[in-house]
Amino acid sequence: MRAIVQERYGPPVEVLRLKEIDRPTPGPEEVLVRVRASSVNTPDWIAVTGVPYALRLQVGRLPSNVVRGSDVAGTVEALGAGVTDLAVGDAVFGSLWTSRFVTAGTFAEFVVAPAAQLAPIPSGVAFEEAAASVMSGVTALCAMRDTVKIRNGIKVLVNGASGGVGTFAVQLAAHFGAEVTGVCGPGNVEMVRGLGARHVIDYTSSDFTQGSERYDVILDNVLNHPPRRTARALAPGGVLIPNSVGNSGGLLAGLGRMAGAKLLGMTRRADVRFSPSEAARENLTAIGELLASGEIKAVIDRAYPLEETPEAVAHMFGHHARGNIVITVD
Repeated sequence: MRAIVQERYGPPVEVLRLKEIDRPTPGPEEVLVRVRASSVNTPDWIAVTGVPYALRLQVGRLPSNVVRGSDVAGTVEALGAGVTDLAVGDAVFGSLWTSRFVTAGTFAEFVVAPAAQLAPIPSGVAFEEAAASVMSGVTALCAMRDTVKIRNGIKVLVNGASGGVGTFAVQLAAHFGAEVTGVCGPGNVEMVRGLGARHVIDYTSSDFTQGSERYDVILDNVLNHPPRRTARALAPGGVLIPNSVGNSGGLLAGLGRMAGAKLLGMTRRADVRFSPSEAARENLTAIGELLASGEIKAVIDRAYPLEETPEAVAHMFGHHARGNIVITVD
């Protein structure tokens, strides 16, 4: 089968290449999926570049898995032993994501995935939409529905509202009844407003941490401010959810700010909550139902064919994607 392989760390266009490799075989409780689409997420470019170098102490001097990618949408090709709730030919979407930092596998024609981390794709939802909604959609859902339980009337600010998680978070917060403020660049203001944000802040002209408005929830997908400063924009009893690693200020700065946010929470100077992204079937099903009903949509910046995956990962590495980046497989 064709796959995008990585045999060393470095810039995506230099270290990723198309190659023929063996098709995997599903084990117990696993499913072989014929991939129709995948998406590119922050862990993918981190795993490709291998930066910061300290991360290589965890994953090895050379990549432990040669195929990147964790999100998948496609059709069931074969079932492993014990899988009884899916059938060959089913259209499914899901994730290979685990608690490990580096995941691998879906930038290929076939992939083996845990059956428990796959769900049927509802009728009317395209493979590209489903793939774009896995990590980004589930992360936003877990944050908005579970971590803070968004309800009518509360004020939610989404920093990084035009990115993959941000575009879903704005829609989901509005869907659950929140008054949403989105923070994004000038070119995305109207798009974010169209997703359901009642207020939109252009970060190039205004700094939400310096304003007088206070928010019940801040979902920070960018970490471009020190956590203590971000927390000043919280209303009494408000919750700060730090989500990503350095999409603006660089990976090392992002990791430092994640640590700072954790310390802020530990010292009780703010209510800081870290939201898990659990690709369990019930979460995938919830996202699929919202997509099928039209209540939310997957914002796709661009879809790249499999052979252009290096360019897709490089685009993600540039930190300016509008929504999600998708890989399509013929």
